[in-house]
Amino acid sequence: MAAGYVQARHKGVLSRRVQQALGMLSCCSLCGHGCQVNRFSTVGKCGAGVDMELASYGAHYGEERVLVGRGGSGTLFFARCTMSCLFCQNHDISQGRGRRVTPAQLAEVMVLLQRQGCANINFVSPTHFLPQILQAVELAAGQGLELPLVYNSGGYDSPAALKLLAGIVDIYMPDMKFAHGPTAQQLTGAGNYPDINRRAVAEMYAQVGQLEVSRGQAVKGLLVRHLVLPGDLAGSGDTLAWLAEHCPGAGVNVMGQYYPCYHAHGHATLGRRVSSEEVGAALAVARELGLNLV
Repeated sequence: MAAGYVQARHKGVLSRRVQQALGMLSCCSLCGHGCQVNRFSTVGKCGAGVDMELASYGAHYGEERVLVGRGGSGTLFFARCTMSCLFCQNHDISQGRGRRVTPAQLAEVMVLLQRQGCANINFVSPTHFLPQILQAVELAAGQGLELPLVYNSGGYDSPAALKLLAGIVDIYMPDMKFAHGPTAQQLTGAGNYPDINRRAVAEMYAQVGQLEVSRGQAVKGLLVRHLVLPGDLAGSGDTLAWLAEHCPGAGVNVMGQYYPCYHAHGHATLGRRVSSEEVGAALAVARELGLNLV
């Protein structure tokens, strides 16, 4: 069966979604900041204007096993993340400039990754470039792209923007970073993150449902990443309980690889690695809740 975006292109749906998404750039509300600037003439809070900025791309074998397959996940890392987490482990990419690319050029990259045998096309930090990415997907579909699309975001996505991806994206892989607003405000300057994040994840789940895996490879559904932070700054128990109640069957990756970097050095709590006991406690809660650990 053809990928959803291939069918959407044939029906003219994808073209209409592209135009709707581009219209959002004139009063940008793609992410939770909702800064409402005209991205055609200036930059948003994320620092991005109308041109996409690609930091790197290639077959990536460090993603979750269900995404990697034999040929790796075809990842496209975008610059200028919508968030500014003090502890960002990809700050050299997310907070810096990337190479400007047109939708046509991005389409060529996607088709190239398919030819190289990648299992999927994985958009990393795509939120602020959603309209341009949709343009590229439409072009790539016309050139034979048919791999599953993975939308790999920080989870700070506008639900209204996400609705434009219904039937287009196959796999959503958002972060759920913080359960509590004051902590989110302190660590990333986005106190509304928990509310925006949960509404975004709920929208994603409504579109694609529980994680579906065929022959060891994800083909559709929601896969949530949750990074355990020192001192339970992430509010892991609350986030995992919310997932169990609202997104049954979703894949969940409880990650324990936190270490201090970027501006976390010297922070009273973030200045140390997360302990094995802290990670073990979060995993125990996830298992007790019956979550689908990936």
